[in-house]
Amino acid sequence: MTRRWLMKAEPNSRIVKGRDVKFSVDDFEAAGTTPWEGVRNPEARNLMKEMQVGDKVLFYHSSCNIPAGIAGFAEVTKEAYPDYTAWDSKHPYYDPKSDETNPKWFMVDVKFISRATYFVPYPLLREIAAGRVTQSAGIEYIGEEGISAIKDMDLVHRGRLSVQRVEPGAWDVVEEMAEKGGWSEEMWKGTKRRVGGEEKEGRKRKRKRRE
Repeated sequence: MTRRWLMKAEPNSRIVKGRDVKFSVDDFEAAGTTPWEGVRNPEARNLMKEMQVGDKVLFYHSSCNIPAGIAGFAEVTKEAYPDYTAWDSKHPYYDPKSDETNPKWFMVDVKFISRATYFVPYPLLREIAAGRVTQSAGIEYIGEEGISAIKDMDLVHRGRLSVQRVEPGAWDVVEEMAEKGGWSEEMWKGTKRRVGGEEKEGRKRKRKRRE
């Protein structure tokens, strides 16, 4: 059964041990397929170990100056295997407690599929989940079921986690929003509240490292 996930990466430049750890949708499209290395959070690692070839992925820009949000779509092409970057002392996400004989961290390979025609900003999803956006505000096509699906997303409840499950209903509504758009910046721009500190998830990751 195809499952759905959300995986986060930093689109802005950040130098760690002399390397730029950014990984934007532009970088992802250019790479085509990439190992999703740098995950150093046990829960996120365990979620990746559940992934199977063919699973779908929402590619998410996080820890950025512009609003965080869903920038594209991807697919898992290789199931979990040891993250060898953790053994490299020169790598930005080296972990001395992990080695080749006792790997602690794992990664999957992920293939770029497409960009979101309309970038889906996290603040907009947060406002929808909080009931502060009405269906008449250009997104009436998502319906009550879509609003309910967004309210239940891990993203609006556990914003910091860099790898998350996405339920089919939430996937469908986000995919539809990415295709149709319809909202204006006034619907979310300038909002100050953060859910789970999402837009400040600071510690992330080489190219894509999450928490």
